[in-house]
Amino acid sequence: MSQTNDPALSRQPIPSHAQRVFKGEIFDVYQWEQELYDGTTATFEKLRRSDTAGVIPVTDDGQILLIREEQPRMPLFWSMPGGRIEVGETPEQAVLRELLEETGYQLDSLELWYAVQPVTKIDWTVYVFIARGCRQVAQPVLDGGEKIEPHLVSFDRFVDLVCQDQYHDLDLRVRFLEARLEPEKMLILKALFGLEE
Repeated sequence: MSQTNDPALSRQPIPSHAQRVFKGEIFDVYQWEQELYDGTTATFEKLRRSDTAGVIPVTDDGQILLIREEQPRMPLFWSMPGGRIEVGETPEQAVLRELLEETGYQLDSLELWYAVQPVTKIDWTVYVFIARGCRQVAQPVLDGGEKIEPHLVSFDRFVDLVCQDQYHDLDLRVRFLEARLEPEKMLILKALFGLEE
């Protein structure tokens, strides 16, 4: 997994001379001729998809909002609210929209926690935010392909769920599994979420 200091800058750029050979609903396929070290050339290929943004919402009383989700051809899984960043949106705008659509919640403050490019052959960045002061202001408005149930959980329950295979985000799971092994890291994460003891 490649983590970037400037989330807008791809660590795996597709060359400007690459040709798009397939346009899909989610993925586009690009190919280009690449000179190899011995002077020969080969066709290289890479996918591109819209960047995505997710948010971990924290309420004023220290609960964390997760969603239990089902999508066609996928088993039930836990995840954070989020989704694709639409054309013309910033990651922050996408998070505000997705949080309201999927849970009916709004927030007081938003902070980018990290951005990661999780797959080397896909030009795709995932932004993860922490939202504070979250409160429900409306009912969720879901897409036809979504079944989502919002759940408020304690920080400890959140950690338990994230560390299970049913949680959708592998990068987040790794961060919390590491923190379980190093109590200092767990204290730092609690502080990040505004849950200092």
